[in-house]
Amino acid sequence: GQEINDLVCLIKEYDSNIICFVDNCYGEFVEEQEPTDVGVDLMAGVLIKNPGGGLAPSGGYLVGKEDLVAQAADRLIAPGLGQNMGTNLGLGPLFYQGFFMSPHTVAEALKGALFAAYLFTTLGFETSPAPGSPRSDIVQAIKLNHAEGVKAFCRGIQKASPVDSRAIPVASSLPGYQDKVIMAGGTFVQGSSIELTADAPMRPPYIVYLQGGLSYAHAIIGILQGVQELKNEGLLPC
Repeated sequence: GQEINDLVCLIKEYDSNIICFVDNCYGEFVEEQEPTDVGVDLMAGVLIKNPGGGLAPSGGYLVGKEDLVAQAADRLIAPGLGQNMGTNLGLGPLFYQGFFMSPHTVAEALKGALFAAYLFTTLGFETSPAPGSPRSDIVQAIKLNHAEGVKAFCRGIQKASPVDSRAIPVASSLPGYQDKVIMAGGTFVQGSSIELTADAPMRPPYIVYLQGGLSYAHAIIGILQGVQELKNEGLLPC
């Protein structure tokens, strides 16, 4: 929060008319203050991540200064209609229940990330954030050093998933990425990353990004399965 506040103050000193916008994906409910509490004008995120609590099957949100939100709504729907029109596809109850659950769900995911950081540091891998370091989102980076290590860890996460656990993640080309990307995520909601998932670009130093976990227990199971796959391949440094 403080880093964002310092940056916003610097920008506003240069030109007070500049609109500061933050994509807060993975960051909601991690810190005591959200970006809009420290000077950001407009903030957006995705409901299949933190603020949907694992229940919202789709959607996004936009919050901030009233006039800017109104302008964005006019742009999305139609000038003059804005927030008075549009559809929620009958998903309102899931949106609200998911939002209600999201602080608890994010806490579970954070505990899983902390567990991964401590475990992989103990095993001899580099992690970011390191154990005990401040966190501003639910993402845990683990430097696995080898392409086969990334593949093995992602296999473990997939094996521990409640959906498509028999699938084997394979790296493939994706728009917007220079390198092939591998993703593991047997989730109830397609694309959800508040559920336990992992992904990595297939390039040195082979860092995998772990995030989510609807429950701390499932996060532990998935992470340990990932470690087991690394052990099976002889890729643990100790």
